Amino acid sequence: MEKAKKHHIVRIILIVLLAVAVAAGALVYALLANTFLKRHPKLTGEPEIGKWYEVAVDGTQSSDGSEWHGIFKKGAENKVVVYFFGGGVSITPETSEGGNQFYATNMTAQDFVAEGGIGSSAENNPFKDWSFIVIPYATGDFHSGTGVYEGNKTVYHTGYSNYAAFVEQIKPYVGEPDTLLVTGFSAGGFGTSLLADDVIDRFPSAKNVTVCVDSSLLLYDGWHETAVNLWKSPKAISDRLTTDNLVLDSLTALYNKRGDGVKILFDCSYRDDTLMQYQSYINTGKMDKTKALGDEFERDLSDMVKGLQKNIPGVGIYIWSCAADPQTGNTQHTIISSNAFDKLEDGVSVADWISAAVNGDVQSHGLSLIGE
Repeated sequence: MEKAKKHHIVRIILIVLLAVAVAAGALVYALLANTFLKRHPKLTGEPEIGKWYEVAVDGTQSSDGSEWHGIFKKGAENKVVVYFFGGGVSITPETSEGGNQFYATNMTAQDFVAEGGIGSSAENNPFKDWSFIVIPYATGDFHSGTGVYEGNKTVYHTGYSNYAAFVEQIKPYVGEPDTLLVTGFSAGGFGTSLLADDVIDRFPSAKNVTVCVDSSLLLYDGWHETAVNLWKSPKAISDRLTTDNLVLDSLTALYNKRGDGVKILFDCSYRDDTLMQYQSYINTGKMDKTKALGDEFERDLSDMVKGLQKNIPGVGIYIWSCAADPQTGNTQHTIISSNAFDKLEDGVSVADWISAAVNGDVQSHGLSLIGE
């Protein structure tokens, strides 16, 4: 009798453990299905307002040759965001062959990002009713390449080709917007600076234009050579790259061409933990993120802000601090795709700051973080 009782208890325990495992598995699957594994429905026919879609684009590919697609949401307002995603960079043949050690090589875990930050449906999001043309990133070329690298492996640096084909395909669903925001984070911020002029040309009906670069600062003497020889960027893009600061070169050229017709914004975490790792690699061949590298990044960022203010009268700057490491003081990388509504500086969020600029009030916040 005692033995039977013990067997019964063991069976109950096993059943409970199995139920817990099944529940945990279901929870993990649900979490993955709504994040890393999420795919939007494919766009066929007319899009529903407020619904996200995956858009197949003929002739496009990720760097590893796998499929690439755009992401689109039609908004209720006659306003559009062209939104460039980030994910590392290749600057040499070695980094091209290094693949996902340095940059996103395919579309894995990108779709869900569109619905965060400024793409969210949150009531306090000033962009929730705008159309979104989202350019995922899987080519390692700051969205600016048209070439194929042939070395020990074949790498498609075709970010510009992907972007251009997608935007032209999706434009009929957007119509003629009166307001345009070109933005992107990390590698997408670099892409924003490189491609903003090209985007603006594709939406001539938009007279209210804002360009916002989020978290994009790397100093490298070889940008022009990389753009020409590795990415094979269009000449109009590569010709602008004359110094070690790709973003400053590109935004300065944008202002020189379009003047006050475009509102130009730049934001960055003041000790950006990720950017300093790539800068360390550029400088030494090794990724690192020490306090000393944070100090160096802070000085570079101060110089960057001074350069923007000198070259672009009326530029809007938002320098912020978030999730600082207690040992190094180094801070979070990128913000517009995540906690864009956190009021990090002067009681103003990045989303508030961008929205104010769109509505004609270009502001600067957080300059005291870099001693300005």
